[in-house]
Amino acid sequence: MGVFDFHCRHESKIMGHEYKDYSKNKAYYSTALKDSICEDGNPVCFATQESCPSVKNILLLDSEGKRVAVKYFSDDWPTHSTKLAFEKSVFAKTLKTNARSEVEITMFDGYIVVYKFVHDLHFFVTAGDDENELILASVLQGFFDAVGFLLRNDVEKRTALENLDLILLCIDEIVDGGIILETDANTIAGKVATNAIDGAVPFSEQTISQALATAREHLARSLLK
Repeated sequence: MGVFDFHCRHESKIMGHEYKDYSKNKAYYSTALKDSICEDGNPVCFATQESCPSVKNILLLDSEGKRVAVKYFSDDWPTHSTKLAFEKSVFAKTLKTNARSEVEITMFDGYIVVYKFVHDLHFFVTAGDDENELILASVLQGFFDAVGFLLRNDVEKRTALENLDLILLCIDEIVDGGIILETDANTIAGKVATNAIDGAVPFSEQTISQALATAREHLARSLLK
């Protein structure tokens, strides 16, 4: 799945904007995102870093709104209690929506929130109200698909907790300090594994179990340093 190859209603109104055919905007938004990344992978912008596509948090909650894996990239929620309060509120607001077939988008407390559910897991990406919804939806879909790939489509809370290290590594490959770096699920999942191999067998030549094992070994080594 490419940067903007996510399911979007053909003629829909998102956040008050009409997207009759998102593919017409694809080249523009793809260029905007690519121009935010240097050849060495570091985020840059035309003017200031603040104008780069960015997110404020990525959340993975269970079916009761409890944390599975979360990362914040903003001081908008300065304490642990404010983070938990936000997670509880956004979970309650989206709980009764049907977000299992495609990415859904809403405004909440002055933020854009994109989300998608599968089984007992709820995926969320939050950003400022001036960010582009298409880019945010591609971030969420990339995270969603990469997790599914690494968990061999067994995407549920139990499996997610058993592979929490891989999920956190996925987030690290997608966002750096809030700046969006990657949205392609295959690339994200591949980097999670290849970065753990230290130049050994490429991810494409490994079995899933081998990739998971090497990723865990890499994380364990990094924690012991």
